[in-house]
Amino acid sequence: IPDVDSGYPKSVYPTAWTPGSPLPAATEAYPLGNGFPDVNEYTMKFGVIIPSTNTTVEYDYWSMIMRNREACAGIGFHMSGILIDAPKLATDQDMLNFLAMFRKQLFSTVDRLMTAEPQYIIMGMSLETFFGGWEGNKELKAEITERTGLNVATGAEACKAALNKFGAKRVSIITPYQEIGDKNVVKFFTEIGFEVVRIAGLKCGSATDIAHVPEKWCEEVVKEHLNVPGIDAIVQCGTNLSMIDLSDRLEHELGLPVIAINTACLWFGMREAGITTKLQGCGRLFREF
Repeated sequence: IPDVDSGYPKSVYPTAWTPGSPLPAATEAYPLGNGFPDVNEYTMKFGVIIPSTNTTVEYDYWSMIMRNREACAGIGFHMSGILIDAPKLATDQDMLNFLAMFRKQLFSTVDRLMTAEPQYIIMGMSLETFFGGWEGNKELKAEITERTGLNVATGAEACKAALNKFGAKRVSIITPYQEIGDKNVVKFFTEIGFEVVRIAGLKCGSATDIAHVPEKWCEEVVKEHLNVPGIDAIVQCGTNLSMIDLSDRLEHELGLPVIAINTACLWFGMREAGITTKLQGCGRLFREF
């Protein structure tokens, strides 16, 4: 975690004015000592990378923080959006084109994010972190860390850590993806030692479509098709698909961990950054671990 406080703020205060002039004639510098933190984000300043089409991650993250406002005082987020100028996801080829755009725009987005001097980076996207299996996820993290010098949380790694906390081995998964996306999700979880019993891809037609999927649709898919005998947990992929509230409710109804990816990413990032605060209203993961 880098020191982002030393030397800040470089500021002065006026001590004298010349008669007839509104501008101060003399100033003195404030004593800085060891420096002062960001007034709002004095506990942790997270940088979050999202697709420009994503309208859910920022809302979900702040929702979890604000419903635990006192416990999370001083935690904040600075978002930087990767330009997605062709968000269509109606076919497998569309999805590959989407990933190509992501790679093309990644470093310029990271560079913009770093101007805010974050202390830790969260990847507020999941599909890109599942492609290529575990090695692909590691390579993506390494590229961003090399560019920024910061630790990085990815959706793929966060889901792995969450499932390990629950001791889960057999899972069902809901995604907004086309078949090629679902195949890479299955490949990822299989490679890291989990058995994917069922996966249900909603095959959303575009990246912006995903945020419009009604909660009721997700609830029906989970209850009627993914809650099958013998599974240990249900995982939701796709960060533009908001399930932080639904997952919390379903855990009580089904008696299973239901891991919403936005919950998992924020939990993983906070724990890696040394923040052990347990949050309420965000599912078992934040309450128990």
